[in-house]
Amino acid sequence: MGIELQGITKTYGKAEQPVLHDVNAEIQDGELFVIVGPSGCGKSTLLRMIAGIIPITSGKLAIDGQIMNAVPPKDRKLAMVFQSYALYPFLDVAANVAFGLQARKMPAVEVEQRVNEALKLGDLTAYRNRKPRELSGGQRQRVALARAIASDAKICLMDEPLSNLDAQLRVRMRTEIRELQRKLGLTLIYVTHDQTEAMTMADHVMVLHEQHVQQIDTPLDIYNHPANHFVAEFFGTPQINLLPVTTEITRELQVTAGFQLTLQRPLTAGTYTLGIRPNQLLALPVAAGAGNGVVTNVETLGELTIIEVLTDNGTALRIVQSGQVQFPLEQRVQVSAQGKILIFDEHEQLIAEEEGATNDQFVSVN
Repeated sequence: MGIELQGITKTYGKAEQPVLHDVNAEIQDGELFVIVGPSGCGKSTLLRMIAGIIPITSGKLAIDGQIMNAVPPKDRKLAMVFQSYALYPFLDVAANVAFGLQARKMPAVEVEQRVNEALKLGDLTAYRNRKPRELSGGQRQRVALARAIASDAKICLMDEPLSNLDAQLRVRMRTEIRELQRKLGLTLIYVTHDQTEAMTMADHVMVLHEQHVQQIDTPLDIYNHPANHFVAEFFGTPQINLLPVTTEITRELQVTAGFQLTLQRPLTAGTYTLGIRPNQLLALPVAAGAGNGVVTNVETLGELTIIEVLTDNGTALRIVQSGQVQFPLEQRVQVSAQGKILIFDEHEQLIAEEEGATNDQFVSVN
């Protein structure tokens, strides 16, 4: 079932600043839609308004074409999975999964059938008689998922379900959730503060910041075409390099990091911000006294190396190079750029993308 948000706004009491303001989105039937943003941006509040736990101040929420603003949670035909698992400690796994079905007075035969199917899908059949305290964190989260699956709801809401798990388990659970969502044909709305989860799981992503929607798009389009500074910085590890630039003539940008960039398209004279992903920068060792910067830190991660460089005019750059690159600290380097360059205006909005830049388009001016 599809979900439509029309001008959703939430305020508490007489507060002048809304918790969420004018949220608009269309979530297609059967897609995995991720809401991502930093703590306090309103993403969990939005999820709870969709669930009916929190009332909507203004705007309309439609599920399968029907307005749901005044419909109680139990009649919205959706399931919710919380960060804290919310399992009953005195019930075993099977009883936890069955609890909601029994509360709805469902026939015992149907309850048993749904519980068995949900446990099988969640790879929990062998643990059906265990109590939550006998399970690992990942197994507990799978029980919470099985409970949602057993409800036969066509919409599932997840509020940071993996944040309590260790890194390796989070990776595995991301895959399991995605596979279950596809297998069951669920419309899944997933809240997280982790941009990696958003990138790897979502069909579409909503980026929230300071109570407003910053951008809604596919993960790759958000990474490749960020709408503004915040989105550009939020997506991508290490973070994008944002460098102040000025131009007095229409086709040249004077970059504070020691570059001069000739543009393919003219810009009005003024001040801009240049966005360069770390993997679009290259650092080459040079002799003492040459180059335009010095290495301040190196992190070798096996398949790639993260290099931090301080340019001669005091600009810090993050650079990612493939493989195991060895640089001693204080090594002089020549930093150049290649690939896509993003240009943001004085209001931090993306206004241009320069495709196909090569090293010889960037000339050191130090």
